[in-house]
Amino acid sequence: MVLHFMSRGEIAEYLGVSLATVKGYVDFPEPDVTVGRNQGWARETVDKWLQGRRRAR
Repeated sequence: MVLHFMSRGEIAEYLGVSLATVKGYVDFPEPDVTVGRNQGWARETVDKWLQGRRRAR
């Protein structure tokens, strides 16, 4: 099984927003993994965060 963690750039593409927008989200979850300076998020983490934002509106 291969795990894939999304970078901020991949998250921006997935959400259809700019990288600057993703970097500006103050309520964005902590990364699921950090390797050196690289951070990654599971798609499930991003989806759960997104659902929470939609419910809050």
